[in-house]
Amino acid sequence: MRVRVATTALGITAVLLAVPACSTATTGSKHQTSSRTGKPTEAAQEPAALSSAALESRLLDPKDLGSGYLPKPKRPAQHDDVTVIGCPALSELGGDAATGGTLAFPHKAKADFTYGGSSSEISEELYSDSAKKLSDGIARIFNAMTGCPTYQVVAGGTPVDVTSQKLPAPQRGDEQWSQLLTFVAEGRSTVVKQTAIRDGSLLLVVSGSPALVDRHLDKALAKATATS
Repeated sequence: MRVRVATTALGITAVLLAVPACSTATTGSKHQTSSRTGKPTEAAQEPAALSSAALESRLLDPKDLGSGYLPKPKRPAQHDDVTVIGCPALSELGGDAATGGTLAFPHKAKADFTYGGSSSEISEELYSDSAKKLSDGIARIFNAMTGCPTYQVVAGGTPVDVTSQKLPAPQRGDEQWSQLLTFVAEGRSTVVKQTAIRDGSLLLVVSGSPALVDRHLDKALAKATATS
């Protein structure tokens, strides 16, 4: 089965288009347990969503990360479709995710970094909306992306074999997701980890080289959720 997937809220298309060169973000899988309240209900006193400017100020910067990290130049906007083969769960994602739809959270910020002059990279994304919208939207995308342990993506004419492995998510925030993805394209293999944490009306997504994700996740969460 083939399905044409355009840009999603988590930048899945950008990830797959970048695979032949390097990978900085991935999709994740929903972990069924949570450290606090789990799946949100309508809260009477839920905090207001943060603006994109406020989210920008809560992103990690090179000083937070330490020596050896440099901001990665922003890639030009790409609008090419990606063809996904062999994953019915992705076809069920349908037009909402393919065009942004209800998953296009209005408040967001992102930062990308390279490390040590090597191919190692780390990416941080922050989103803010109601807890329910964040939870439902992200869960829908993650569940679709993890519905197939293996599938193929054709990005810019280059076939990419994708293998996903669910990982135990660290018990942080209200909900957690984590996954290891392996991309194989043109004889090269790239392993990328993504961990996502929803804390109230804020969603943090840290992606990239597995060691870097593990090293900086708590630091990213602490800065993103700081109230002062």
